[in-house]
Amino acid sequence: MTGGQQGSTTISPQPLAGDLRSADNRDCPSHTDSLGAALADVIGGPVGRHALIGRGRLMTPVRVMFLIALVFLALGWSTKAACLQSSGTGTGDQRVANWDNQRAYYELCYSDTVPLYGAELLSQGKFPYKSSWIESGPDGTPQTRYDGKPAVRYMEYPVLTGVYQYVSMALAKTYTALSKLVPLPVIAEVVVFFDVAAFGLALAWLATVWATAGLSGRRVWDAALVAASPVLIFQIFTNFDALATAFAMGGLLAWARRRPVLAGVLLGLGAAAKLYPLLFLGPMLVLGIRTGRLGALARTAGVAAATWLLVNLPVLVLFPRGWSEFFRLNTRRGDDMDSLYNVVKSYTGWRGFDPKLGFWEPPTVLNTMVLVSFVICCAAIAYVAFTAPQRPRVAQLLFLVVAAFLLTNKVWSPQFSLWLVPLAVLAVPHRRILLAWMTIDALVWVPRMYYLYGNPNRSLPEQVFTTTVLLRDIAVVALCALVIWQIYRPDEDLVRWGGRVDDPAGGAFDRAPDAPPDWLPAWLRPAGLRRADERHADTEVAAEPASVGR
Repeated sequence: MTGGQQGSTTISPQPLAGDLRSADNRDCPSHTDSLGAALADVIGGPVGRHALIGRGRLMTPVRVMFLIALVFLALGWSTKAACLQSSGTGTGDQRVANWDNQRAYYELCYSDTVPLYGAELLSQGKFPYKSSWIESGPDGTPQTRYDGKPAVRYMEYPVLTGVYQYVSMALAKTYTALSKLVPLPVIAEVVVFFDVAAFGLALAWLATVWATAGLSGRRVWDAALVAASPVLIFQIFTNFDALATAFAMGGLLAWARRRPVLAGVLLGLGAAAKLYPLLFLGPMLVLGIRTGRLGALARTAGVAAATWLLVNLPVLVLFPRGWSEFFRLNTRRGDDMDSLYNVVKSYTGWRGFDPKLGFWEPPTVLNTMVLVSFVICCAAIAYVAFTAPQRPRVAQLLFLVVAAFLLTNKVWSPQFSLWLVPLAVLAVPHRRILLAWMTIDALVWVPRMYYLYGNPNRSLPEQVFTTTVLLRDIAVVALCALVIWQIYRPDEDLVRWGGRVDDPAGGAFDRAPDAPPDWLPAWLRPAGLRRADERHADTEVAAEPASVGR
């Protein structure tokens, strides 16, 4: 027996691992999801039932998702490649991107990055917000505003995005200068600018994938849909929105890990790149009121405001006219071609809320309708958050608010859909439904480009494009309805895992009991608390006569 015991210690060819723990609570899509099971069959089948989960040292879930993301980012770059061909001879600053014959539209490769390089004077090495130009009409003549003043333009992006473009331009010009001194390949400067900017945007999206994986809790593989979203193929390099998503999701991850100051810094940086991360603070305020935990949120909001101001202050002080261009532009813009307002116009012939406006005259009625519609949606979301039987998850409310903002807004630029991708993955734990919405959203790009294409023999009519926009909006509304359904029926929320998990992204709100303030009216309290308050009141009323009799 002693010899047998000694022999058993040498059965394994290598020393046994000292730690045999397994992440048994992790969701395994190859067992719990039909889509995951189908994909697992391609690479050898589902994970073994006796496998030690979470012990891989090389191919961890996040690293696998990084590899997937790199594939989709490469696809995203390839869809823009046709627009990166250059024309002209000489040095890089003497060559331009070849967009002849409206190539950007029929090749589906349009990106704002290329025309902005020249339009916003980056090609001349000028600093955004300091330099201006006169808006030109289709025939090249200078435009005049509705009030008779010249149509003066400045950089139209928030400060952090504008500075990002400036740094990308500086690196592109550095490459051009080096190519004149050493034998480097001569590349059009605007192409180098695009590639430098795209490299940073790709890193930003990898950070978004990483943060989403950290926020997914036991359902870490949900974040694979952020890495493999079809929306990336057309939109990741269309504009600079990936910067804001990285900061926004990083701030949400810091909040989930109970680091409110860091969360405030990251959300403030995100707002300095694109204002939408500020929308996160509204749902957090509602949850803070419901739980009575407002201290951490106050620190986050204060630090976010201070960070945003710190980033903006130098440009605001030195170039106030250029700094305010972003806000002015959003005030005077009309309903964009991707908005619901334009969908109604295309089907009905309606001329819009402000049919007779001069050049750059603000659409006052439309702006009011947009604001009122969004406020009503936010009020409805707050009502859902206050009255749900169990406190909603942070990601659920964030998705609802950002979706409401996009649906009611007068502008839904195609790249704005990137804002929704990580939030939808965290809010809606149904991979096939998410993939269906993302596919619809991605495919809107095709009729959009062919509608803009000016060749009458090859372009598409407006209603084909607006129909796909309507389908996308219906899909987003359906996702919102599903989220609200699961908020009122938390047992059907797969993230909560039958009550064993509360809110992976909740931070200070995770596992927090309901403790609304006394000033909150009864109709804004959960049904359980209302019944408890009514029983307490009935008990006090019943006990009062007895005390008087004594």
